[in-house]
Amino acid sequence: MNTHPTQQEKTGEAPNTLLDRNIVRSQSLLTAFYVAARGILYCIIHERNMKIHLGCALIVLIAGFIVSLSMWEWCVCLVCIALVCALECMNTALEACVDLATARYHKLARIAKDAAAGSVLVAAFFSLIIGLLIFVPHILH
Repeated sequence: MNTHPTQQEKTGEAPNTLLDRNIVRSQSLLTAFYVAARGILYCIIHERNMKIHLGCALIVLIAGFIVSLSMWEWCVCLVCIALVCALECMNTALEACVDLATARYHKLARIAKDAAAGSVLVAAFFSLIIGLLIFVPHILH
């Protein structure tokens, strides 16, 4: 495998041939994890709602230790946390793509952004309901 950077990699240009795209796809697993972590960190630093979600997640984790959640309750809580955070990252990615595609108002751009934000809201709302179903019985006993 050629380890020398291509002209596109040197200049930051997008790949424009099938061969160039295959070179970009052949990144190492370690590099794939690095760029994924960079995306998550971007959301944590720049997205207000991600900070809110992580704050709520921290409260859930602390409360889970206090009330001694069962293994299955932990699993459900962790899946809810992961789902909401993953959807927040996807929402951020979609908003960035829409903003890159058009700087002016377009009805379809609004629909895409609203639907992506709505998916986060749905996940957060049902995670709240699930959290209440898990924690309220522990608190009442």
